[in-house]
Amino acid sequence: MKLEKRIELQEFALRVRERIVPLASEGGCFLGASLSAVDMLTYLYTSFLKIDAQHLDDENRDYLFLSKGHDVPALYGIFVELGWLEPERLKNHLSVNDHIYWHPNRHIPGVEFHAGSLGQLPAVAIGVALEIRLRKGNNRVVCILGDGELNEGSCWEAFLVAHAKQLSNLIFVVDRNHFQANLATEELIPLEPLQDKCQAFGLQTYRINGHDFDQLEEVFTQLELNQGPSMIICDTIRGKGLPSIEARADRWFCNFNLQEIADLLDELHQIKQADITSQTIVAR
Repeated sequence: MKLEKRIELQEFALRVRERIVPLASEGGCFLGASLSAVDMLTYLYTSFLKIDAQHLDDENRDYLFLSKGHDVPALYGIFVELGWLEPERLKNHLSVNDHIYWHPNRHIPGVEFHAGSLGQLPAVAIGVALEIRLRKGNNRVVCILGDGELNEGSCWEAFLVAHAKQLSNLIFVVDRNHFQANLATEELIPLEPLQDKCQAFGLQTYRINGHDFDQLEEVFTQLELNQGPSMIICDTIRGKGLPSIEARADRWFCNFNLQEIADLLDELHQIKQADITSQTIVAR
């Protein structure tokens, strides 16, 4: 990936994180898990998927199902930066007068399906992928799962069905931030060796750094060669972008006061700007 594109994506992701952090106040949100998913969602919506909220009736468009629905602040931030959602509406977060809430709601243009009950959307994604194949379409279907969500047996049942039907237009993506709620996944119900398990269920499986746009582009550009469903395990960091809360079990759900939000935004800007500047210097 060219440096210019990588920095463009990083700056987009920074703006998304700027949208997410204020939602962790006046009632709070699932901040840590949302921040871990930002980079993969940024790549998917800006560089891979063919989706336009103004033309959701386009029969050739792609689909993204956010099964780990508590990451919806990241989705809201993406939609705002794409121009699909008015930024002022984020101020209605948790208001009974709007549909901006802790989990996806189809009243928000671009949200494909209600989510919140973990393990539910892989089956929905399979249904859409099957319908596309029946009408001989070329649409792609992406389903984002949390690693803790893989404790749900319905996920593994869906993987078996996807393999049985050889749904090459279906891509599962796991946000592998190594936490399930407020516990490390390996302390609760160990998932490793996760790649081997997914491969054994018939999924063409890859494992990458979910914050590395070069790796994201490399793996997603080769999926069209697969003859069956794909699984991309994205190793991520809970709270990515804010070192003060990164990889902390107690920073899954957060509710900060306004001064704490201001401090977190300052931290976010300092870290990301230093990262972008260092890349520019190295490239020279």
